[in-house]
Amino acid sequence: MDKDKTTIQLVWGIALILAGIGVFYRIPQAMLRIEKIGQFSSVMFFIRFCFYFMGVLLIGGGIKKVYNNYGKSDGKGSDS
Repeated sequence: MDKDKTTIQLVWGIALILAGIGVFYRIPQAMLRIEKIGQFSSVMFFIRFCFYFMGVLLIGGGIKKVYNNYGKSDGKGSDS
């Protein structure tokens, strides 16, 4: 059962990394659509920052999860 949990965590980490990459891929298209909305013209920098920050958090969290669970799937992981 523990090996199944580790495998699920590893797959979840990879999914987080891919979601973060997807955010970076979609930012230019999303920003073009958001720029057309006049109410957001004064906060475009903040919106762009939030999108990039979200992508960094997703990739960082995914890398951490993969790093913490990769060794466990091979039976080499620490007990912590």
